[in-house]
Amino acid sequence: MDRLKDQERLQIGNKIIKITILLNILLTVIKVGAGVLGNSKAMIADGLHSASDIITSIGVIVGMFFASKPRDEKHQYGHEKAESLTAFLLAMILTFVGVRIGYESIKMIFMHTYDNPQTYTGVVAVVSIIIKEYQFRVTKDAAMKLNSNALMSDAWHHRSDSLSSVAVLVGIIGAKLGYTFLDPLAGIGVSFIVIKIGVQILIVSIDELMDASIEQEKIEGFIEKIEKIEGIMKVTDLRVRKHGSKACVDIKICVNPLLSVEKGHAIGEKAENLILKEDSMIKEVIVHIDPCKEKQKSCTDSCPKTKN
Repeated sequence: MDRLKDQERLQIGNKIIKITILLNILLTVIKVGAGVLGNSKAMIADGLHSASDIITSIGVIVGMFFASKPRDEKHQYGHEKAESLTAFLLAMILTFVGVRIGYESIKMIFMHTYDNPQTYTGVVAVVSIIIKEYQFRVTKDAAMKLNSNALMSDAWHHRSDSLSSVAVLVGIIGAKLGYTFLDPLAGIGVSFIVIKIGVQILIVSIDELMDASIEQEKIEGFIEKIEKIEGIMKVTDLRVRKHGSKACVDIKICVNPLLSVEKGHAIGEKAENLILKEDSMIKEVIVHIDPCKEKQKSCTDSCPKTKN
């Protein structure tokens, strides 16, 4: 993956978010209007769900803007965690939306408050499903390219809106066929899916805020390649911590104790550059060079002794 600059990430993210905001404004107006005219409370609620997507998308823009700012005296490691914080808040909202959908669905079952909507509201639901699924896929692709958990949270918010539109469509079809209970049942199913996704994103966001590491397989791959660099006898420690969309690496390498400072520094730079080239999400690598005591010990044991 190519290493994107902060401003490039911001531009790509803003482009995607602006498109989704415009589409959500259009969907909100259409859904709420169709719900009011077509006697569908579920469609009105779905329209308000689309309105909430506008707010969360604006939150993503704000989070990515602050994350793109360079480090300063107060934030000497940069501002990338602004994205993690944004993703955390969006995951909370997404989880709440899931709980709310489930609550309203269960409430409909117990109170028997079923709607008998107009047929054209079903057409609006189908259009909504298509548009929201498009938003989900476009936003998800951008999130993977930018390694942005905040953008990924927004993508799944679009998917949750698509699923709620599916529930509305099921309810409309059920009402026309005389099975009005299908709407709340579909709503309960959607609720479980949305809550599950929200909790998963929440856990990832918390991990990022708590400096969680990357995958162990990647760390082992780094160590294996670094130990092949000429002059490096052993990697004694390698730690990685996530920093929003980026990650920082601290590594300790063991070299021949008789090397000059200049040669030791050159070897350290090779290790640093290898890691930076290996993974585009790595922001910074700090290399600590130690004299290899194991080498000294083995030399003491194996070298021929001189006679006095």
